[in-house]
Amino acid sequence: MGCYVGIDLAHAIGNVELHLTDWGVDFACWCNYKYMNGGPGSIGGFFLHKKHAEDYSIPRFLGWWSHKRETRFEMSNRLELQPGAAGFQLSNPPVLETVSLLASLNVFSQTTIKELRKKSILLTGYLELLLKQNFSQLPEGEQFDAKRPRVDDRVTVEIISPSDPDQRGCQLSLRFSCLTEDFHQKLYRSGIICDTRKPNIMRVAPTPLYNTFTDVLMFFKQLQQML
Repeated sequence: MGCYVGIDLAHAIGNVELHLTDWGVDFACWCNYKYMNGGPGSIGGFFLHKKHAEDYSIPRFLGWWSHKRETRFEMSNRLELQPGAAGFQLSNPPVLETVSLLASLNVFSQTTIKELRKKSILLTGYLELLLKQNFSQLPEGEQFDAKRPRVDDRVTVEIISPSDPDQRGCQLSLRFSCLTEDFHQKLYRSGIICDTRKPNIMRVAPTPLYNTFTDVLMFFKQLQQML
């Protein structure tokens, strides 16, 4: 019989095209505060393949919102699960967190993920080109050393995300030959938001819904000036 396979879509939802039903994915879940722009603490999302829609034997947490709407308030003390993903709900979603997500979905409705993805490939490709043409990389076999942060007095930048656009979303993870903490804070103060993973990784995500090629160029120029 095999097992159920679930996918974590935290960095995929709103970022790349997804065809979960066609792919036969059993279930998936995701947060909406990243590329979906729901804001910190936003409610999550859940997908259940239609082939499991009426399989009520699947283990789950139960709540009163998993009960069918039509009989929810009859108080019969007999659970009637809703089919599909709705049967996995626990309680009513927080209103303010739902409204913030709805505002973002209204913006998404003005385009398509297909169009966003086309722009994303170009946008991230532009960032990749600027970095590769203007920053050197660590010599082959040489490792980052926090006690000797510079190589030949130049900061090197290595893109550790896959080079194939089909194997990545809009984000590039960059590995520097120096500690990122100092210039990360300078970028933040200049209005450029990235995040880091100590000691020397920075994640940069030019998001096609609201970022532009000018934004990418501005980030590159600021980084070049600081390094």
